[in-house]
Amino acid sequence: MTDRETKPFLTRLPVVAGVALVCCLLWGSAFPGVKIGYETIGIDAGDWASQMVFAGVRFFLAGVMVIIFGSIAGGRLLLPTRQNVPKIGVISFFQTIAQYFFYYIGLAHTTGVKGAIIVAANVFTAILISSLLYKQEALTARKLAGCAVGFAGIVLINAAGLAGARFSLLGDGCVFLCTVASGFSQVYMKRFSADESPVLLSGWQFAFGGAVMWLFGAVCGGSIRLEGAAAWGILVYLAFVSAAAYSLWAMLLQHNPVSRVTVFGFLNPMCGVILSSLLLHERGAFGIVGAVSLLLVCAGICIVNVQTKRAKDGH
Repeated sequence: MTDRETKPFLTRLPVVAGVALVCCLLWGSAFPGVKIGYETIGIDAGDWASQMVFAGVRFFLAGVMVIIFGSIAGGRLLLPTRQNVPKIGVISFFQTIAQYFFYYIGLAHTTGVKGAIIVAANVFTAILISSLLYKQEALTARKLAGCAVGFAGIVLINAAGLAGARFSLLGDGCVFLCTVASGFSQVYMKRFSADESPVLLSGWQFAFGGAVMWLFGAVCGGSIRLEGAAAWGILVYLAFVSAAAYSLWAMLLQHNPVSRVTVFGFLNPMCGVILSSLLLHERGAFGIVGAVSLLLVCAGICIVNVQTKRAKDGH
């Protein structure tokens, strides 16, 4: 039997790339989706408490979706044990509570295109945190070079949209902080999923984190009114995005080095830029610029994966 035949399915590069692309398409649609949700439900940019309620309901619903479908697929009810409750709490803090506290506030004060650019930094943060703080894998010059090339593609495709743009601490600053929280969440998911089901961890961390954000926003005076099919539709869709994309991403992290998976995150902001440009009529870059940008992103992904493929277990 060949090495390819014995190699776990989710570690094969074409499978990693395909699943990661699906995740990034879903996550990319969330950039315009959240802003459309604000408009549809009637949440003002300055009403951060209602933004927290909106996020909390979304993620609580996402958690319920993951738990239900995971239980059906596994033939048993996914219930946390005393041993994995602390792990769920840690992941939930970074992945849902901290990340989306900054994400929802930040996106209300910046454009979908700019938000998509900044979120590309989560590739850097995940690899740096994994390598420097937790020693899960070696930080090599090749990995840094791959990140730099891929990020250059993200900046290039947004060059027109960034022209003359001013930095906003409340908008751009908060979106950047969300990428730091995302980096920690991916490292902890990688660590904890070695002994726990990533689907169980995903479902319960969403449900717990969503409930905390929902309660916090409500206590601070926030509320949302879901009137009509459009309001319910965008909420359910955003919940599905989180449930499907993060569960699939967690499964990839379970079987691969962090850098091998997270570098595909460069596709996330590209999808976000394109979809924000189309759905929100924000300025984007297509044509020759878009083609060159895509090539740079693909080159960055290849550079990082050549290294991780040659190095055993990412070291």
